[in-house]
Amino acid sequence: MARRELQEINAGSMADIAFLLLIFWLVTTTIDSDEGVKRQLPPPVPPDMENPPPVRERNVFVVLVNANDDLLVEGEELKINSLKDKAKEFLIANGDGILYGDEPEDPDLPVREWVRKSAVQQKVQEYSAYVQSAESDDDKKQYQKVLDDWKDKLAAIELFGGEFKQLPGSALISMRNDRNTTYDTYLQVQNELEAAINELRDELSISKFGVPYAELEDNYERSPDELTRQRIFAVREVYPQRISEAEPQDAGAVYK
Repeated sequence: MARRELQEINAGSMADIAFLLLIFWLVTTTIDSDEGVKRQLPPPVPPDMENPPPVRERNVFVVLVNANDDLLVEGEELKINSLKDKAKEFLIANGDGILYGDEPEDPDLPVREWVRKSAVQQKVQEYSAYVQSAESDDDKKQYQKVLDDWKDKLAAIELFGGEFKQLPGSALISMRNDRNTTYDTYLQVQNELEAAINELRDELSISKFGVPYAELEDNYERSPDELTRQRIFAVREVYPQRISEAEPQDAGAVYK
């Protein structure tokens, strides 16, 4: 009986098939990635800069997280789900509503400072003169940047229909965690602090401009215009995002 020869398998397209399977795997597979928190780092401190004055305790909102993921906020134990409201109290400061009014001062909160039109106009004139008399391009750029900030502050006064109050420059949220704090708790604390700022910004933006602050940012990103930029600046002047993070410490040291 004659043996039947086996037909040779054509493997010419195997490489193409393998390549297609690889592409399919890359498209359909979910690869876990670490979460992160966006932060803009401050510029380096010049070596010849004088030591800043001491910060008043009332101007710092202290959030400590220990190795057991427990929170100590302003010297008191607090649950994470209560952190947002506590931070909002600090950011609103001495109960001056959204912009105006004078209520009894709380000694544990920052004292908001009035931003008055006459004083801002004076600064605009002052830095306009500096720009005109600058001897170098670098000096002119620096003066121009400060001048632009004062002009934006003047526009904020106009947008709010008059003077407004802002937190002092030294007021900030100070967060410090233990080296053994879990990353999940760290992110939860960050989210609550940012939510406090965002909610207050939304309330102010809706009150004055009829739209949430987040919508202002979205509109500006899609179609930048000067009025929207000034509105964003104005809201940030009233409720700035100042979150300072200290270097993590060893277990048990955070609460000391």
